[in-house]
Amino acid sequence: MRNDMKRGYTLIELIIAIGLFALIMMLSSGAYLMMIGLNRQAQGIATGIDNLSFALEAMTRDIRTGSSYCGSSVPPCALSVNPGSFSFKNKDGTAVTYSLSGSTLMKTIGATQSALTDPSVTISSLVFYAVGTQPAPTDREQSRVTITVSGTVSAGAGKTQSFTVETGATMRGSDI
Repeated sequence: MRNDMKRGYTLIELIIAIGLFALIMMLSSGAYLMMIGLNRQAQGIATGIDNLSFALEAMTRDIRTGSSYCGSSVPPCALSVNPGSFSFKNKDGTAVTYSLSGSTLMKTIGATQSALTDPSVTISSLVFYAVGTQPAPTDREQSRVTITVSGTVSAGAGKTQSFTVETGATMRGSDI
């Protein structure tokens, strides 16, 4: 009869085993939930940066195929008037202006204005540097524009990531 009494676990052993299992599951589920939060934050940042990248790519494509940068022959391309704004004629000869309106990157074609960036992207600085924009024979440089953008990307409730991006565009056709 003594062998029959030694076959099972005692109630205390079961309570300790269940308690240890519950503690381990609580710690691992906390780590899992933290990883889910970090993944969502990273996805939010990636989405905002992708949106900004798309906007900058559209801008450089338009600028690359455009002409009459800044719409002025006054050096330095009238950028001192509004450094957060850049005007030119697109490939169809229509006036296009890229500018910063509040914290949003805007594109204006004629009277139509549209936002290029998502509300999750907050732009604090937009600067255009243009060289070679004077008409020939005064200017012997190929027209090129450098765009510098700074700001923050929202990654959820109260979480932001700052960024500074610089890109450039060179006029496709020769203007010399």
